[in-house]
Formats: sequence, C-alpha cells, structure tokens
Amino acid sequence: MRIDRAELRQVELPLVFPFETSFGREEIKACLLVRLFADGLEGWGEVPAGTAPLYNEETVGTAWHVLEAFVLPAVLGREIAHPAAFPPLVRHLRRHHMAKAGVEAALWDLHCQRERISLATALGGTRDRIEVGVSLGIEPTIDRLLTRIEEFLGRGYRRIKVKIKPGWDVGVVRVIRERFGTIRLQVDANSAFTLEQAEVFRQMDEFDLLLIEQPLGEDDIVDHAALQQQLRTPICLDESIITPDDARKAIGLGSCRIINIKAARMSGLTAGRATHDLCRASGIPVWCGGLLETGIGRAANIALASLPNFLLPADLSSSDRYFHEDVIDPPVVLNSDSTITVPSTPGLGFAVKTKRVERCTMRKEIYSSR
Repeated sequence: MRIDRAELRQVELPLVFPFETSFGREEIKACLLVRLFADGLEGWGEVPAGTAPLYNEETVGTAWHVLEAFVLPAVLGREIAHPAAFPPLVRHLRRHHMAKAGVEAALWDLHCQRERISLATALGGTRDRIEVGVSLGIEPTIDRLLTRIEEFLGRGYRRIKVKIKPGWDVGVVRVIRERFGTIRLQVDANSAFTLEQAEVFRQMDEFDLLLIEQPLGEDDIVDHAALQQQLRTPICLDESIITPDDARKAIGLGSCRIINIKAARMSGLTAGRATHDLCRASGIPVWCGGLLETGIGRAANIALASLPNFLLPADLSSSDRYFHEDVIDPPVVLNSDSTITVPSTPGLGFAVKTKRVERCTMRKEIYSSR
C-alpha cells in the first residue's frame, strides 16, 4: 500500500474524574491522533504522550515535532507491504517510542482493512473476550478511594489496581483488604520507591496481591532483581521494558515474574507482540496496561491483549470509565463477566467519530506525499 497522505491532530478530552499517580495528576487527556490514507482507505493510530514528560520523556509537543520532521516523511509516498516493514524505517531514530507507535498502529489498521481481517486476527489473537480490571489513582482521602472501589466493583469489575507512593502505601492496602476482603488486588508505584524502602513491600507480602508494579526506578532492573528476591509477591515491570531485549535481560536477572506490555511504550504493536512471544517462551505471564487512551488507542490494545499469554486482567476499562463521550462508535463496554469483547470486523473494529474528533481537536496539520 502506498501512503498518500497523513493527518496529525492534537486532541484534548476531559476525564470523567481526575487521575493521580506518584508523578502527577491529570484532569484532561491530551494526546496525538495519526490518520494515514492509502488505497482509498484510512487508518488511525494514537500517540498517548502527555503534556509533561512524566511517564516517559515524550510529550505531545516533542512527539509532534518528531512525527512531522522525521517519522511521517519516512512513510509518505512509500509503498509499505506490511506494518512489520515500518520499524526498520525508523530504527535509526533513537527512542520516541510513542510517536513511532502511533504511526505503526495506523499502518496496522490500514493493512487489516485491506486484507479484510480484524487486528486481533492479524496479530495472532486467540480470544473473543479479554478479562479486564480498573486502575484507580491516588485520592485525597482513603474514604474517597474506598468509595471509588465500591463503585467499580458495583459496575462489575473483578480486579482493582490502585496507585501508591511513599506515605500512601501499606496503610492504604491494609484498609482496602479490611473493607473488601479477598478481591483481586494489585498496586502500582510508577517508580516512586528505592531499594532502601524495601520494607514497605515486604509488609505488602501479607496482603496476597496479584502483583506489585514498577516499585523502583524505571531504568533499574538490577535493584528490582534484589527486591524480587525478598518478596513472595510477584514484581511486574512496566516502564523498565522498552524493547523485547529489555524483557530478556530482566527475565534473565530475575527482576520480575510478570511483565506489563504497553505497545505505545515499546514503539508499537510489532514490538509488543515480540515481547509477548519472548515472555511466553520463558514462562513469564504478561498483561496489557493502559495510558488513559481514547478509544482509538484502546482498540489497538484490546486486539493485542487477545494473544494467548496475556494471562492477567488488562487495564482496558469501558469508555465511560474515562470519558463522557469517546471518539469511537460503538464505545467500549464492560460485559457482565468483567470482560470486553474483542472486535472481529476488519481493522480496529470500531468506527472513528470524526465529528467528535473535530470538536476536541486543538491543532491539526495535513501532510501529502511529493
């Protein structure tokens, strides 16, 4: 397929309620949307970078520059036989993984529409439903958090993830267990602790957590290995795993027993699938995290999470968990068994609501092949 034209948008959608982690608070979801045109078709992808370099080094501003100056010129006017041909075209560009991932996702969407297959089928998915949970941020009070948990358990979510940080850790988990008993529970520190604070996590061993996600520095798999040796609870790595090779090294060192795969963090679905395959061969279960994506980004994540080694509930909740109105039709909905249905129609499996996209667009540019 020849990429004739590209469209880049910065969009902003207000969240249903603020989402706070150890590194910041979000009330509005800002991201970039990529739209590629080829062979009379159009494909969509999302760049879920935020307004500040908190989760990783990328922002909507840096991603826009890299896309405009380097990534989109690598595909415009070019014949691309398969999305897997895209990563070699941008391998010389260091990092900027989310920017690359947005373009690759749009290429996958185009490819699947052309071949008339679903994205899940193209990636090797084996499920028609994926089990999901809900991720809840840090709240002003524990009582407010307990109310949030009660609300989402009432909606039908069977797994709860809560964000933690120093001072909002063991005591919070203890109260949750006292209030809600044996619910499936996990915590996420987003790199907020150091190995010197290992006692916090040794105490968490008593609470029968599914996992402890990214407790230490995002670039430190050595200290994670030392911490994992002290714990019964599995450590899950997120920010530390940027490439499939990072996963290989972390597994070899014993830095984790579970890996969170976010395709956007890893330059795209191709790398996400490769990491899944490596972990499966190594006996390491994976699950799919989220970055507060719009329905466009979430659709790609749902397809990826249908692969066989995604063995834990994904952070891919229904559209109304995030937005009053999503940008896709139909919206993502939660089934009664705490699952989400994997689309079987060609491409992403959802229609993009272009009028809704227009209303939330803050900036837009169109690029044509020469």
